[in-house]
Amino acid sequence: MPHRQKLLFFAGSAREGSHNKKLARLAAQIAEANGIAATFADLGDYPMPLYDGDLERGDGVPENARKLRALMEVHDGILIAAPEYNASITPLLKNTLDWVSRVRFEGEPPLQVFKTRVFAIVSASPGRFGGMRALLALRQVLAVGLQALVLPDQLSVPYAADAFDEKGHLKDKALQEQLKGIVGRLARAARVLHGA
Repeated sequence: MPHRQKLLFFAGSAREGSHNKKLARLAAQIAEANGIAATFADLGDYPMPLYDGDLERGDGVPENARKLRALMEVHDGILIAAPEYNASITPLLKNTLDWVSRVRFEGEPPLQVFKTRVFAIVSASPGRFGGMRALLALRQVLAVGLQALVLPDQLSVPYAADAFDEKGHLKDKALQEQLKGIVGRLARAARVLHGA
């Protein structure tokens, strides 16, 4: 039986009204509507202390970092919706990626879960740049720091406070289609990477 690729979606915000949570949820809904298995995860369900080497030496990696790593492990592709804070990614997202990068099983090379997944990145911002600077920062963290394969396609949604309709879809049909295209390309790339 052929492997059916599974995609994971999450946002770098735990805030309930987060525009990027809306964007990640919408992407997951698009995947499901197109027959792609999708999981939406809320980083608010995986709280972790601020990364500290002494804390790691004393207490080990937090259980929630292990749980999130395990969730990533059972998905072939991952879409991250990144809010922009001061021209970069949120402390929550950076801290989450830092802790997950510290989870390593015996005999496993470093950063294994990142090197064996395909990533897509999107952003929504209240400003006119649509989180473009957050996308640049996240691409650097993933591709350079974590050695992940990141799709060249990305989406930025400007003026996010007014970008979604009452059903959670993007009012701008071109942006909606662009998001649909990214989800489709993520699924195809994940299938190729995992030999399905």
